[in-house]
Amino acid sequence: MFIKPMFRLAPDTTRFNFMRGRFLGLIVSAVLSTASVVLFFYPGLNLGIDFSGGIVMQVRTDGAADFTKIRTALTDAHIQVQGVQRFGDASEVLIRLSTQANEQATQQAVTQVRDALAKSVAGARIMRTDAVGASVSAELFRNGLLALGVSLLMILAYIWFRFEWQFAVGAVATLILDVTKAIGFLAVTRIEFDLVMVAAILTVLGYSTNDKVVVYDRVRENLRKYKTMPLRELIDLSINETLNRTLGTSMTVFLASLPLAIFGGQSISGFATIMLFGIVVGTSSSIFIAAPILLFLGEHRLRRDTVAPVAKDATAAEP
Repeated sequence: MFIKPMFRLAPDTTRFNFMRGRFLGLIVSAVLSTASVVLFFYPGLNLGIDFSGGIVMQVRTDGAADFTKIRTALTDAHIQVQGVQRFGDASEVLIRLSTQANEQATQQAVTQVRDALAKSVAGARIMRTDAVGASVSAELFRNGLLALGVSLLMILAYIWFRFEWQFAVGAVATLILDVTKAIGFLAVTRIEFDLVMVAAILTVLGYSTNDKVVVYDRVRENLRKYKTMPLRELIDLSINETLNRTLGTSMTVFLASLPLAIFGGQSISGFATIMLFGIVVGTSSSIFIAAPILLFLGEHRLRRDTVAPVAKDATAAEP
C-alpha cells in the first residue's frame, strides 16, 4: 500500500502550454547571454590566484581586523599590495601581492609583510600563504577553458549518439547559453574565479545535461506513442509529464546546496552559490530554451504530420 505524499511541488497532471512562451524565453536568454559576454570583457572576472598569479596571504588578528591600520603598515613598509579584503569572519584578512620575479623574491615579500604586520598590528598571524607564478596561472587558465570546451563536445557526442542530431544541437546550444549566464553572474557578483569555480561550472553542466536528457527521453517516448500528435503539443505534453520529477530533483539539490552557500565559509560558499544559480538556470532552460530549440529544429523532421488532433492519439493510447 502506497502512502500519498503530503506535499507536491506540482500536480501529477498539468497542462501548461510552455511552447506558447518559446519566443519570449529565447529572447530573454539571448539578451542575458549577450550581456554576460559583455561583462566577461568589461569589467571582467575577478580572477583568483590560480589564474592571475601572485601571492595570497591569509592573516588573522586579535579581534576585528582594522583594515586602515593594515594598509598603513604595508604602505609604510613600501610593500605594493594588490588588495586587502575580508576573508571569513571579522578577524581574518586576505592580502594579495603581485607576482614576484623568482622564488627568492617571493620569500622576501612574504617576510616583509610578516615583519610589517608584527610591528603595527597586534596579534597578527599568517595562517596561509599561496604563491602562483605567471606562467603557471596562464597554463591553468587555458586548461580550465579547455576542460569546459571538451566537456561540451563530449556532451554533444553523447546526446547525438543517444538521440537524433536535433536533440544534440538543442542541448549543447542551451548549455552554452547556461555557461555564459554563469560567467555573467560571476562577473556581477565578483565571486573569485579559480579552479574551484571551473569545477562548479562543470558540475552545473552535468546537472543541466541530466535534466535535459530526462525531458528529451520523454519526448522520444511520446514520438513513438503518439504517431500523429503535432510536435509542439507533444513537447508540451512531455514537459508536463516530467515536471513533477524535474521540480522535485531541482528543489532537493537546491536545498542541499543552500546551507553550504550560507554557512560554508569562503572556501566553499562560492562553489555552492554557483550551484544554486546553475540549478535555477539549468532547470528553466530545459523548459524554455532546449525545448523550443528542439521544436524549431525538428518540427518538419521529427514529426512531419502535424494535422491530426491530439484527442484521437490520447484516446488510442489509453488502455
